[in-house]
Amino acid sequence: MSELLAQIAECIEFGKINKAAPFPPQMKGQDGADELTKQAIEEGVIAQDILTEGLMVGMQKVGVKFRENKVFVPQVLMSAKAMSTAMVHLKPFFLSGEVKQKGTFIIGTVEGDLHDIGKNLVSMMVEGNGWKVVDLGTDVKAEQFVAAMKEHENAFVGLSALLTTTMVNMEKITKAIKEELPNAKVAVGGAPVTADFCAKIGADAYSADPQGLVEYLNSQVA
Repeated sequence: MSELLAQIAECIEFGKINKAAPFPPQMKGQDGADELTKQAIEEGVIAQDILTEGLMVGMQKVGVKFRENKVFVPQVLMSAKAMSTAMVHLKPFFLSGEVKQKGTFIIGTVEGDLHDIGKNLVSMMVEGNGWKVVDLGTDVKAEQFVAAMKEHENAFVGLSALLTTTMVNMEKITKAIKEELPNAKVAVGGAPVTADFCAKIGADAYSADPQGLVEYLNSQVA
């Protein structure tokens, strides 16, 4: 059984979606995350174990490699696609409550900014590590973040920006969230964002890469 979970983790790590997928070349013709997850469920593996000992292990390895510049965005996207394919088989177990998620993470690119690649990468990494992700999209205003946080109690929130001109809106949004929900935890990230900027605007966490954010979120619920 642990061998099957290790195979699932490997499919996620290397982005092997299904048997038909040509990528990665070294796994050509082998079953992918799709077939193996289905097989694990049919063989009676607990869905929670598939998530924590299969999918999450693979995503964590990709996250660390990405941080260390050993893999790049296309590889991470393939891993995320493999994970999403596997998650389809687990969805019924999430809905029934049999699989527990760690918490809820709300994310959006801030008002005035339409860039979403970084945000999407973060969403995929966080979801792949066992969190429910609520993606508000791009050009998200303060009131939209606040409304989402009121709808999802005790959720964490992430603000993304790619431009120095839109980065300033992070301060306005963080203040609005803190005024309405003083205990809210706000994480910020994006190319121009720094730890100093995070401290200056009163946000709670900054990470230069998705894996750092995952580690911060996990530390908050440990």
